Amino acid sequence: MVLPLPNRASALALAGVGEVNLRRLTQATGVQAVLRGQELHLVGQESQVTQCMQVVDALAHLWRRGQPVTAADIDTVLSAPDPALVTQMHRDVLAHTRRGEEICARTFGQWQYIQAIRTHEITFGIGPAGTGKTYLAAVLAVQALQNQECERLILTRPAVEAGEKLGFLPGDLQQKISPYLRPLYDALYDLLDPVRIPQLLERGVVEVAPLAYMRGRTLNRAFIILDEAQNTTPGQMKMLLTRLGFGSRMVITGDTTQVDLDRRQDSGLTVATQVLKGVPGIGFCHLTAADVVRHPLVQRIVTAYEQYEQSG
Repeated sequence: MVLPLPNRASALALAGVGEVNLRRLTQATGVQAVLRGQELHLVGQESQVTQCMQVVDALAHLWRRGQPVTAADIDTVLSAPDPALVTQMHRDVLAHTRRGEEICARTFGQWQYIQAIRTHEITFGIGPAGTGKTYLAAVLAVQALQNQECERLILTRPAVEAGEKLGFLPGDLQQKISPYLRPLYDALYDLLDPVRIPQLLERGVVEVAPLAYMRGRTLNRAFIILDEAQNTTPGQMKMLLTRLGFGSRMVITGDTTQVDLDRRQDSGLTVATQVLKGVPGIGFCHLTAADVVRHPLVQRIVTAYEQYEQSG
């Protein structure tokens, strides 16, 4: 079978650097995929060619525009229950960065996570580093703020590394807690004019604070993100969850394999997944190494550690 491609940019985007994507297609489907100029030649059994074309078609939204396709994109199509869902996933653009780049889910697991946040008042995003848990939550939070779906954005995190005291760090509270909320700031600076961010902080529209400062408050009309939730105690987790007010949404992110608490202390995130399972209005989304969208080596590192921990 021969598939004509619109232009050279599309051909390069589909094939990947050094035609790495074509080798991945061959490995996954058994078809021989060869790029000749602006034509993709597929040789193999009919079922193999059909499967390969399903993958190529599902990713057409990317390569037709010359946007590079990755091996992770191919694996996403192969692991999806229906390849057509991946096309829908890529068309679901959350926002555009200040540079004009589209922000959307890159894996099926990420898309399920986004849907969970959209349809639940409290969502738990649990998974390893690089799966976009914090970044996607922050993007949806900024989007909700811009659409006037909420009045303020609250970013919090247990400062376990600083013993929740923070006193020895220089500066005011904002400067003390900022290093612990850097991943959340990254999303803000991608989406908002940097000049606006200090103004939003001064007005309290965007608030960043250590988890300990949430006690005793009721958070109405807010989008709350708790990052690094694996480092909360069960008491801290319960405290934050019960701060939820009217018209608010909360996203809890964490990685249960990277707990920095004392070994004798249970993780609030682990306990919450057991206690709240099945409670209406609360969604749980478990991301895996397959959802890592950083450098491909990060995915292999996560997988290697998972195998090591399971064998031990």
